[in-house]
Amino acid sequence: MDSKTLHKIGYGLYVISSKIGESYNGQIANTVFQITSKPPTIAVSINKDNFTYSFINESKIFSVSILSKNTPMKFIGLFGFKSGRDIYKFKDTGYKIGMTGSPVVLDNSIGYMEAKVIDSLDVGTHVLFVGEVVDAQILNDDEPMTYAYYHEIKGGKSPKTAPTYIEENKS
Repeated sequence: MDSKTLHKIGYGLYVISSKIGESYNGQIANTVFQITSKPPTIAVSINKDNFTYSFINESKIFSVSILSKNTPMKFIGLFGFKSGRDIYKFKDTGYKIGMTGSPVVLDNSIGYMEAKVIDSLDVGTHVLFVGEVVDAQILNDDEPMTYAYYHEIKGGKSPKTAPTYIEENKS
């Protein structure tokens, strides 16, 4: 089996955020998709080892900020390759508190959705959180960043906790 065939599936690049009490956390994710239109529902795939997983699992809310293709790699690195266990990612990041109480990242975002978790599915290393969308806004008309653009143009890599991570054969 050629597992790189899975790289041909279309993805975007998003910041998924949530909260526990007064604490906020967020991470980069590439797996967000619409499930239904009435009611509007979306799903996100989050690795159980990621700090954001515990936030969504406990609070049952999350936001999805859709990143512009002009998002700097430094910003992607902050949310994608650093843990909220070690740093506070929102310190110098523009955000607002949404109607669910979840932080909504505004920096480099072309739009966002907020959702309340209505179901989840444990799929081994990851959990698929299904959320009913309770708010959504378009912020500007920039183009969204695709995962292909992130890899091919920006030279980005997939961290080991990403659902699309494939270990390179070193032989």
